[in-house]
Amino acid sequence: MRGLVPGVPTPHSLLGVLPGIYSDDDLTRRLVGAFDDGLVPVFVALDNVGAYLDPALTPPDFLRWLGGWVAAVDDPELPVERRRVLVARAVELHARRGTAAGLAALVELVTGVVPEIVESGGTSWSAEPRSEPPGDGMPGIVVRVRGDGVEQRVVTAASPAHVPHRVEVVPVGQGGQP
Repeated sequence: MRGLVPGVPTPHSLLGVLPGIYSDDDLTRRLVGAFDDGLVPVFVALDNVGAYLDPALTPPDFLRWLGGWVAAVDDPELPVERRRVLVARAVELHARRGTAAGLAALVELVTGVVPEIVESGGTSWSAEPRSEPPGDGMPGIVVRVRGDGVEQRVVTAASPAHVPHRVEVVPVGQGGQP
């Protein structure tokens, strides 16, 4: 939350625009000085609005609000730097949402581990009628992650709603190619 910044002078002091009759009055000077102190955070925020809108520069307490603008994945347990990358790449992730590549990119950004995505379906073209389509008859996605894994809710949020999915965690040191 933005608030008072001790010791930062105001760039637009109200004391300088007071009529001469009030500028010598101690009570008026203290009262107007309090307004100057209260307006400093406003001027600082307006002067730095570009930094507030940049995920790499925004203050950590503002990052969640900024991520809400682009519907970024927000997990307060993730390190701040990883959350910054998720906000910065949110539009790209939304463009690929519902695809294996989009799911893999999101899981990699959240966990730092490249997952293996196994899909059940496929597409093909044939000049012959009634040719067999590739893939399984039942739709499904398997996400294999080596190491600590990924929470089921991340995969659920990024998977198509009509496709069942599951997460398999492969412990480090075991065979397999995630």
